[in-house]
Amino acid sequence: MSMPGEIQYTSVRELRGPLVVVEEVSGVGWDEFATIVLDSGRQRHGLVLEVDRDLAVVQVLEDTTGMDRTGTRIAFSGAPLRLPVGTGWLGRVCNGRGEPVDGGPPVLGAVDAAVGGAPINPVRREPPTEPVLTGVGAIDVLTTLVRGQKLPVFSAAGLPHLELAVQIAAQATCGAEAFAVVFAGMGLTHADAAFVRDGLAERSAAKELVLLLNTADDPVIERLLTPRIALTVAEHLAFDEGRHVLVVMTDMTAYSEALREVSAARGEIPARRAYPGYLYSDLASLYERCGRIRGRPGSVTLLPVLTMPAGDITHPVPDLTGYITEGQIVLSADVHARGTYPPVDPLASLSRLMRKGAGAGRTRDDHPDVAAQLIAALARARQVRELADLIGRPALSPTDHRYLDLEDAFSREFLTQGTDENRSLDDSLDRAWAVLLTLPRSQLGMIPTAMLDGHAAGDDGTRRAAGDDGTRREGAPS
Repeated sequence: MSMPGEIQYTSVRELRGPLVVVEEVSGVGWDEFATIVLDSGRQRHGLVLEVDRDLAVVQVLEDTTGMDRTGTRIAFSGAPLRLPVGTGWLGRVCNGRGEPVDGGPPVLGAVDAAVGGAPINPVRREPPTEPVLTGVGAIDVLTTLVRGQKLPVFSAAGLPHLELAVQIAAQATCGAEAFAVVFAGMGLTHADAAFVRDGLAERSAAKELVLLLNTADDPVIERLLTPRIALTVAEHLAFDEGRHVLVVMTDMTAYSEALREVSAARGEIPARRAYPGYLYSDLASLYERCGRIRGRPGSVTLLPVLTMPAGDITHPVPDLTGYITEGQIVLSADVHARGTYPPVDPLASLSRLMRKGAGAGRTRDDHPDVAAQLIAALARARQVRELADLIGRPALSPTDHRYLDLEDAFSREFLTQGTDENRSLDDSLDRAWAVLLTLPRSQLGMIPTAMLDGHAAGDDGTRRAAGDDGTRREGAPS
């Protein structure tokens, strides 16, 4: 069988897990793409992880199972792994290596790009601006996602983070502008992979989705390649085709565990929790590929999803992710236990770029003030609830009771949403107003008076809820 490259190496010293150690090599560099031919004639592919004098360590994308050390030939391409990019990816379903699993032909493109990519040069970065609306009220109002932002979702085992990721990928829009979603699933069960395909079938049929699915029984090396392929495809769709692209990557903990496994196979000295010492820089090499480039159309917005082992937010993966990204959406086991979806903890969640994507000319004039007031009210409500646990509800002041009413109204009327409910921003903000107006007007000091007057002049029920006299509904004193 013919192979690319002028030199074929047969001097395989060792097969170690997903790695092949080749000796007596010359002129081989890091990240080179390699073609491997087995004794049976079947081909596999690999990437050079390390070069030391005449030794090269190659990670095999399809794993080394069934390979024989004496019957293997390897040729190096002299260049990093590249793949064709373009709009041909839209509407396709592929595995973690970018090979179609939807029964269609291989994905073709007029140009190709290096999968390794590179972070955006800070000098050429355009500040994120304008929102990406997800149709999920708690995110759109309280932790607004901005084009070009990287905003992770922190979750834990047993919480519906995959359902939320699929809902966002199915509903997200940038208004009337050209938009696309790239969804990269890593370490999924076959049931989860089927759930993702079903949930995103409509968007895929509309040619607005690229779906990459790496399942738990696929080679671990493939898991390291999946997010890089997703970002390479997204970068071309954004900066060459002029689309605003949302990249959803789940689960980054599965990715990090794959990185740890490969690191152990290479015999590297482990750092925290046995993860490699370069975990931070490796994650940063992915996260920093999103953004907007000055003078180029489109944007890449990143929503990585990760599960925190035992719910530990100080675990290396969420800890390092928090240093690199611009906020977080935190899912709460307590909220989930109450039967609320999505189980977002609004006080632990934050979008540091929200002010750049919310307000007049972007979402709605009242958005920033309503969001800030609602967060402040929820913080006070949590303090009141803790106080009630100590001294009992009867000992609370009338105003404290109103804050407990607000907390109940927030969960029931604002936060709770169906998994297939695409809630408009206007609807979400109106619900936020309804929740806030359960408080007396004297407690809404973060909202401008003119804005408050406009919303307090609604129907009779609203006037009673927000009246200056502070009286509670049904005659209870304030």
